[in-house]
Amino acid sequence: MLVTNKDLMVPARKKGYAIGAFNVQNLESTLAIAEAATEEKSPAIMQITPSVIKYAGLAYISNLVKTAAEIAPVPIAMHLDHGGDFETAVKCIDAGFTSVMIDGSFLSFDENVALTKRVADVAQPRGVSVEAELGKLAGVEERTVAEKDAILTDPKAAVDFVEKTGVDTLAVAIGTSHGAYKFKTQAKLDIERLKTISQKIGIPLVLHGASSVPQEIVEKANKYGAELSGAKGIPETEIKKAISFGIAKINIDTDLRLAFTATVREAFTNAPKNFDPRKVLGPAKNAMKEVAKGKMQLFGSTGKA
Repeated sequence: MLVTNKDLMVPARKKGYAIGAFNVQNLESTLAIAEAATEEKSPAIMQITPSVIKYAGLAYISNLVKTAAEIAPVPIAMHLDHGGDFETAVKCIDAGFTSVMIDGSFLSFDENVALTKRVADVAQPRGVSVEAELGKLAGVEERTVAEKDAILTDPKAAVDFVEKTGVDTLAVAIGTSHGAYKFKTQAKLDIERLKTISQKIGIPLVLHGASSVPQEIVEKANKYGAELSGAKGIPETEIKKAISFGIAKINIDTDLRLAFTATVREAFTNAPKNFDPRKVLGPAKNAMKEVAKGKMQLFGSTGKA
């Protein structure tokens, strides 16, 4: 049975751990997260972007997640990640999503408030939790900005935004970045900014662009033909600090993609005569599962189901 993000995140914030929100795009990624959550006895959020809906079809991908939630003996939420407009959010609510993100971070403050409030007024009476974003992240994602244009979340604006919209959770920009090439130098999150925001607003906070880009996975991918030199992510020590100051949901996509890509490349290289997709996608699914299990352990959600 599906639960909402709010159901998972409120206890997480109170008890000092975070829920992993893992992007899924096909059967293998869905199975990977469901199996990881089951083995770790951890709650999990499976999130779907508009581009995945376009790729896989709303009915196909949403029903994969629903099936996983029915079978897995742990709480799972189905979340729209980076919903860019009101219509997409409503379609996902109608399709059975238990949580939606409306990303108005590219609008003016007042326009972001108006769009977010409009979605919340539809979603919350139907028992669907709402996430919004204030501030802008750099990197590669559905909609991001150049590094020079990234804007960190203003704590006073965050208070005003939450009061005016009534959102259940808020994604904040504190120095993370989307994609595999997050930083030219060592990453350092603005923990003091996060601490201030957390003290001023009572709702659970979300960290986007938080993949750590494990170098062993990058090296494996490069060994089998990828070109990923310079890929760098968020240190795990920074993630732990963020959790201690109110981050209750952490988005993970890039690390799963890297694990999938590295393993598929390895499989094709080591078995050039193979033409059975299961012998390629099976190991790739297992690689993603191991990444997800590691995140659950890092976030402290293991054993919380």
